[in-house]
This record gives sequence, structure tokens and C-alpha cells, in this order.
Amino acid sequence: MRRSTLATLVTLTAGLLSATAQADTLRCGSALVSLGDRPFEVERKCGEPVHRDPVGYTLGSYDRREYMIEEWVYGPSNGMLSILRFEGNRLVAIERRRER
Repeated sequence: MRRSTLATLVTLTAGLLSATAQADTLRCGSALVSLGDRPFEVERKCGEPVHRDPVGYTLGSYDRREYMIEEWVYGPSNGMLSILRFEGNRLVAIERRRER
């Protein structure tokens, strides 16, 4: 009895964590967008985003350069939005979120 309760708890916890996890790739038609891609590559594969939002700036390594942070939104696709975060002209995060 105790083992099945522990297994259920582990399964539920893993499910909750995976629901908020960020993906490493995004499918746009037959093309894949991956972390590290440049904005022009993403736009060529996925088209124009629904929304572009300049978030701000961050300091690069050794605090010598400022990098622009920008988020692009694609979707909704099956009720899900894809939010892509660019820092310093590189894709650093892909987040999938249910549309509200």
C-alpha cells in the first residue's frame, strides 16, 4: 500500500513539473526551431510572430555588453501560445502556455 502511494505522489509531482517546464524546440510546420537560433532563422521558419515585446536589457559576460531581451508570441495553436525569448540575438527559452 505504501509503495503505491509513493509512486502516485512521484508521478503527480513529475506531471506538475513537466507542465511548467520549458521546451528546447518548437515545431513550425515541418521546420524545427531550437535554442540558440537567431531571430531571422526563427522568422524564416515560423513567419511573423503575432506579437513582439521588448522586455529590457541584460548584461552579458563580465558585465561588458548590454543585450536586448525580446519576447515573440506565436499562436494560439490548439489553445496554446508559444512564447520565444531572445537575449543578445539568440533564442534562449521556448515556453508553451495555455491561452487564457
